[in-house]
Amino acid sequence: MTAYVIVGFTPKDPEKLQQYAASVPATLARHSGEIVIKGPVESLHGDADYPMQVIVAFPSKEDATRWYHASNYQALIPVRDAGMASQFQLLA
Repeated sequence: MTAYVIVGFTPKDPEKLQQYAASVPATLARHSGEIVIKGPVESLHGDADYPMQVIVAFPSKEDATRWYHASNYQALIPVRDAGMASQFQLLA
């Protein structure tokens, strides 16, 4: 069953965010992850905690979890955290 990682984020450092964004696709490919959509959120009801969202699809919950915990992705976390405030959620 398809699983989704939903990322809400607020940019903090454009250079670090660009560095992170350029590095993520290679980590996704190893786990068959694919960015479905990325962009600003338009809230239809309630408050959006983060103005930007990314939805990443994986073939399974296991693939999504393996991607997040993989050493090549974990190595990007300091750059990610410098570039944005974020929240990652798994929907499976």
